[in-house]
Amino acid sequence: MDDKTLLVRTTPPPTDEELREQAVTELRKRRELAGHLTAYVLVNTFLVVIWYVSGAGFFWPVFPIFGWGIGIVFHTWDVLWPQPTEASIRTTMDRISRRR
Repeated sequence: MDDKTLLVRTTPPPTDEELREQAVTELRKRRELAGHLTAYVLVNTFLVVIWYVSGAGFFWPVFPIFGWGIGIVFHTWDVLWPQPTEASIRTTMDRISRRR
């Protein structure tokens, strides 16, 4: 067998139990994101109200809004970004094996 021959392994389709486990994991991640977004909106709304009631000078709530917002963006990315497909995994594996 020469170096250019690719071995193709076929993986069996996932079982119902594996699919159920993956679905439960995805639903939990989405629920956690919803909780995170709710807390973000409620806490930052409360901070803006405090800012307004205390005289509405320099808009200091921008710091927690921006800082926490970065965390929200990364959390959203983690939950909504698509998982790698089997094809992309195989392509990357082939590229890595060619480097050796």
